[in-house]
Amino acid sequence: MVDDGNERVTKLPEDRRLDSLEERVRSARQAEDQRVGKVTKQDDSERQGTRVMSLLLGGIFGGSLLGWLMDGWFGTGHILLLVGLVLGVTGAFWSILKMAAPRA
Repeated sequence: MVDDGNERVTKLPEDRRLDSLEERVRSARQAEDQRVGKVTKQDDSERQGTRVMSLLLGGIFGGSLLGWLMDGWFGTGHILLLVGLVLGVTGAFWSILKMAAPRA
């Protein structure tokens, strides 16, 4: 007989016992990983990447926000917004270069 693909697929109802079992297995695995010292830790390169990202985003958003606020206070159009953006990005790159430079 040829299957024409028009069959209805009935979905079984969720079983709370399976959810409970999965949660217990997950917590048992976590407890075992902690017991044997297999807990994943954030390594140095991941920390450094997060720091670089936060410096860049902080410089961009912080400089832009301060420039935008100062534009509103002094009524200078969008000049101070651009100056703040450039200074924020420059400061972020300066901090990243200092962080990446080898220490003597």
